[in-house]
Amino acid sequence: MGNFSSTDVNERRRNAIRQIYTTQPQHPPHPSAQPQTGYNADPYAYAASTPYPAQYYQYPHGYYPPQNPVPMQYQAPYDHRGGSYMGNANWGGYPYGEMMHPVPEPVPYIEHQQAVTVKNGVNLKKETLKLAADASNPGKFSVNFTFDANVAGRMTVIFFAKEGEDCKLTPMKENIQPSVTVPFEQGTGQKFQQPPGSGISFFMFEESELLNVGEDGIYPLAVKAEAFPVNSNDGSRNTQITLAVFEKENEEYHVRAVKQILWVNGMRYELQEIYGIGNSVNNNNVGTSDAGKDCVICLTEPQDTTVLPCRHMCMCNSCAKVLRCQTNRCPICRQSIERLLEIKVNNSTNE
Repeated sequence: MGNFSSTDVNERRRNAIRQIYTTQPQHPPHPSAQPQTGYNADPYAYAASTPYPAQYYQYPHGYYPPQNPVPMQYQAPYDHRGGSYMGNANWGGYPYGEMMHPVPEPVPYIEHQQAVTVKNGVNLKKETLKLAADASNPGKFSVNFTFDANVAGRMTVIFFAKEGEDCKLTPMKENIQPSVTVPFEQGTGQKFQQPPGSGISFFMFEESELLNVGEDGIYPLAVKAEAFPVNSNDGSRNTQITLAVFEKENEEYHVRAVKQILWVNGMRYELQEIYGIGNSVNNNNVGTSDAGKDCVICLTEPQDTTVLPCRHMCMCNSCAKVLRCQTNRCPICRQSIERLLEIKVNNSTNE
């Protein structure tokens, strides 16, 4: 038997420990380094019929391959003007990168038109339309109003009328309440009063017929004002039609105009009120201090552009052309703008 010294024993122990530390199992390579494309007999490599890709690796417990950063989705900002979240924008971003800014949506195209002047020979002031009791015929009420006429013509009052083609009004209850026609002369500020005995008796009709527009477009009251131009040789005429309904308050009936239609040279126009046009008409008055007559954007130029469909006349044409490229909201009511209508008001006394 050989003798072993303590030095040899210690040396052997050190070699054994060194071998243990130097033969530790290494982690398998990254999948992209050595792809495995087929089935493997290794019991630790799985390629079962699963919906995963064809390359599979088995990693020790507690070890997972590095993952690519996953984009995070951020909620789009709320559009306080439109009342909804801003759509069609990519708000994704990476956790450690800058958030992607959305691409601004283009402003919808807004048409800018210029108004065409249409001359009408007669105009009924709808705010003056009212009912008056017929003194000679108790229980009947006649129609009164104020109108302006540049030429002579005739006025026709029709109860329960239906509008047809080519400026025709058909009385639907002519046998119960006949219509009446009265000629008029040229002049401004004329007072019209229905002839005695031709007024309406409300107790002869149902209340639903008097207070509402019928299903077939039958209006309880229609006033047709026809003007006959002096220089017209073809018999053409300009006509204004005022359609109205009755209202009942404290057991008394009143009349309210709901629509005005203008027929000029065979063309039908529906009249609409424009808010703010009165300020533009008075722009040339000396000494006026109306702050509402200037453009609400530049506060310098007079208002001459109307926003449709809200009908606010609040801008000059220069600011309107800039506004239509930046936003589609009315500066007054914030409604969507469909069209811009430029109106030049003529303040001369000759027309």
